[in-house]
Amino acid sequence: MIKFQHIARVATLGAIALLLAASPSAAQQAGQPAQWTAKPAAPRPSTASKPARVPAAQMRNRSTFARMAPPPAAEKKEHRLILQVNTNDPAAMNLALNNAMNVTQNYRDIGEKVQIEVVTFGPGLHMLRDDTSPVKARIEEMALSAPEVSFKACGNTQENMRKAENKTIPIIPQAQVVKSGVVHVMELEEQGWTYVKP
Repeated sequence: MIKFQHIARVATLGAIALLLAASPSAAQQAGQPAQWTAKPAAPRPSTASKPARVPAAQMRNRSTFARMAPPPAAEKKEHRLILQVNTNDPAAMNLALNNAMNVTQNYRDIGEKVQIEVVTFGPGLHMLRDDTSPVKARIEEMALSAPEVSFKACGNTQENMRKAENKTIPIIPQAQVVKSGVVHVMELEEQGWTYVKP
């Protein structure tokens, strides 16, 4: 009972000290001078201030439970990969798609997350053009089976092709147009993404 009274007394004094410390700053924020209204009482010496001894058997039980508890789960890293395609070459694009699927499967197998962006620009934009892509069917299939893989088309290249061909350049629905493919790659690298050119 003495121990409980001591703990209650210390908690009460701490609460009073906290309230008194907060009062001047609140008053100053309101534009009024700070005034002290009470002085905290000094804690009385107590004979119950020594920590209680824990029996050895109880300590052993605590150690046993500590060993039985599972360790905290380590946060799994998310891997991020950029695959660049800048040539109008179906073999180069198929290699990039193979790489994307291999990386995706690797991280699925070990239970880790991965994001992959296939970025096309220059002549490589043909791989994501709806009217010229030789790999359109494969990309459609990948969009369903591997949502970790996304496709980015360079808006600058699309505009240059529009001017050169004097027509709208359609992009496959699975791809998203970014303003500049090169700038997009650079910004992803600055965010820590890994860059690979197949």
